[in-house]
Amino acid sequence: MSFMDRNTINIFRALDDSNRLRILKMLEGRELCVCEVRAVLGLSTSTVSKHLTILRDAGLILDRKDGKWVNFKLNTASDGLVRQLLGVLKVGLMDEKQVAQDREKVKHVDRNKLCSL
Repeated sequence: MSFMDRNTINIFRALDDSNRLRILKMLEGRELCVCEVRAVLGLSTSTVSKHLTILRDAGLILDRKDGKWVNFKLNTASDGLVRQLLGVLKVGLMDEKQVAQDREKVKHVDRNKLCSL
């Protein structure tokens, strides 16, 4: 029997990236689509999609279709480790300059102007 199961390892691997931590902090404010996350991070759509997939597969975020958009949000309904880690993350990184900058950018991103589907 291994020390940790595969799901636990995937959760910690998902958290082992600064861009994914930034995404989680952005999603504390509201649901976002890929274009909005891309605009804040300044990364390509494919890179942002990969980060979102890793976070979703680890159970840290959920996605839902809304018309032409797929919205991503924190998986606050989860239990166990995911719920605990999201709670720690919510109070953590509050004083990080990049997190504060991202929070401001999120206030001004508008999917209707960014997304061309």
